[in-house]
Amino acid sequence: MTAPTYYVTTTIPYVNARPHLGFALELVQADVLARHRRQRGDAVRFLSGTDDNSLKNVLAAAAEGVSTQDLVDRNAGAFEALRGPLDLSIDDFIRTSRDPRHRPGVERLWRACAEAGDLYRKHYEGLYCVGCEQFYTPAELTEGRCPEHGTEPQRVAEENWFFRLSRYQDRLLDLIRSGRLRIEPAARRNEVLAFIAAGLEDFSISRSHTRARGWGIPVPDGEDQVIYVWWDALGNYVTSLDYGTGGRDYDRWWVRGDRRVHLVGKGVLRFHAVYWPAMLLSAGEPLPTDVLVHDYLTAEGRKISKSSGAVVDPVALVGGFGADAVRWWLLREVPRVGDADFTVARLTARYERDLANDLGNLVNRVVSMVHRYRGGTPSPYQVKESDPLVAAWRAAPGRVDAALADFDFRLATAAVWRVVEEANRYVEESRPWHLARTDDAAALDQALGVLLAACQAVGELLVPFLPGAAARITAQCTPVDGRLPEPRHLFPRVSA
Repeated sequence: MTAPTYYVTTTIPYVNARPHLGFALELVQADVLARHRRQRGDAVRFLSGTDDNSLKNVLAAAAEGVSTQDLVDRNAGAFEALRGPLDLSIDDFIRTSRDPRHRPGVERLWRACAEAGDLYRKHYEGLYCVGCEQFYTPAELTEGRCPEHGTEPQRVAEENWFFRLSRYQDRLLDLIRSGRLRIEPAARRNEVLAFIAAGLEDFSISRSHTRARGWGIPVPDGEDQVIYVWWDALGNYVTSLDYGTGGRDYDRWWVRGDRRVHLVGKGVLRFHAVYWPAMLLSAGEPLPTDVLVHDYLTAEGRKISKSSGAVVDPVALVGGFGADAVRWWLLREVPRVGDADFTVARLTARYERDLANDLGNLVNRVVSMVHRYRGGTPSPYQVKESDPLVAAWRAAPGRVDAALADFDFRLATAAVWRVVEEANRYVEESRPWHLARTDDAAALDQALGVLLAACQAVGELLVPFLPGAAARITAQCTPVDGRLPEPRHLFPRVSA
């Protein structure tokens, strides 16, 4: 029987500057979903990449006095290199200015929508935010400023190509209301439904060659226009599957794929839940099955972003505290709905409390007691379903499944932590050191056996969340030639 397919993607960020912790959040969330589905037996493809063709990149290069390609190459390399420090299991990484799969796919998508009668030219004048790379109506601005970046948009007038978004209003409403296009959390789904119900307007999908400063993918058939960066960028989800070059991946992962999952930040929801599905409908292609939306990270109350200057470097953070600490804070602290404020003190406190103390001390104590009282040889034990610890580790996989299906990483990690808490409680209640003094061999074997099994279960449960720590725990709790390895500290102490 063929395994179900699970295709999960992150957004592809502009590369006008180096990566920050806000994008690391999305990468880690996607990695958890990818590892979890692999653990459950699915065939998984995890895609990330960079949006190289933005005007923001051109302006950043000009300000720095370097060529756009040089700036893009340097910063895109920094994004791709995140897979190491953050311990990511990315299967594919696409760069829209360099990858030979991308331009043919964007051109195919353009021509498919043109053949459907959904592309036309018209003169347009509007308010344009370079930071968002989109036009705004006056009603969408906040006191005349972009609601996302707080900057005053530029007034732009030119003749561009437009896409007939208005044609797809009713179909989009039906798809989202029926759940065939699933948007989570519900508040974001309702936001999209309200936006569509208010009336969709056709949107510009090209820019003049002059305003784009010659950077980007040309409109097919040689016109003096380049394709709008968002049209170009959204296509990466299928161009990376050889949509434009005739490979087999598009059929396997998209056309016949079981799950096509986009992880996105709330600031780009409209593009992924309205524009992109409409483009696919026009081209006669399948839609994503899920759009999962996260809120923002802030640092000392300011949104973490390259534009605002409020930046937390994830590589430096991992260098100082380790991948376990950074991943665990992002998964354990960030709520399903609402922004989360990052501080080093909060990261350190969560790491020390959960990993170093609750989990690290648990595994160390259990393995040490097996060595002290049983010469390192695991004890025989009986699984008693009435035991709260056994019940916790039996229930945990199902609770993790349900939480991740609901895009709730905090609840998923809580399900794992219930086992850790029950195991620590079991240590204090069973008191193996006391059993050893009273020569109750059967009771001691039972206590040590159950505790070691619980630690092994935690190692398995943590694989999607903390793959490095999970491997260390599993190695520590797995006998070699019948004997456990000598105990060692799994989580070194850190200081803020």
